Amino acid sequence: MKVTVFGATGGVGREVITQALDRGDHVTAYVRNPAKLGLTHPDLTVIAGELTDREEVRRAVRGADAVVSALGPSLDRKATGTPLVDGTRAIVEAMQAEGVERYIGMATPSLRDPRDTSSLLGLIVPFMGRTFLPRAYRELLAMSRLVTNSPLDWTIARFTRPTDGARTGTVRAGYLGRDRIRASITRADIATFLLDQSTDPRFHRSAPAISN
Repeated sequence: MKVTVFGATGGVGREVITQALDRGDHVTAYVRNPAKLGLTHPDLTVIAGELTDREEVRRAVRGADAVVSALGPSLDRKATGTPLVDGTRAIVEAMQAEGVERYIGMATPSLRDPRDTSSLLGLIVPFMGRTFLPRAYRELLAMSRLVTNSPLDWTIARFTRPTDGARTGTVRAGYLGRDRIRASITRADIATFLLDQSTDPRFHRSAPAISN
């Protein structure tokens, strides 16, 4: 497959790229600083640019079978603005312009899915976000809603506490209050789940919660 990855230099994004290359995909990584990526591979194309560079974003998604966004709001309390809202808008518009339908992203349980029912995670995570990281909370919801309100064929994986460590190969996926979802999941397993969604139809236009 041809996969375009945004947020490629982050912990999850780097795992997505590595695993996609290992399984034989051609990967286009969109990054601000190619030196920070530090990866070379015959099937890896690196495009340097800002999310505000709409023509470059469009070039990055052109011809892709799926777009994986590993973008997430900064948790720095000194951060200002909501740059990923405009960045996500640019990605969505570029995909629509290029006829690319499959979008796979990530969020936290602050984003609700209509299939959720009452749960402890569903209460605690939004409360913590609104209380302690209000800017990041608003940015996450706004960027997610740009995707969920679009006509794209999207899946957004929600998780609470990403951890380092090797891929376990065991991922629980479902909806809060209905399925047994825990708090932690390794970044390697997150990446595997995101890539699996490129061919798995179970969670089209839904936001499953995932954990180990």
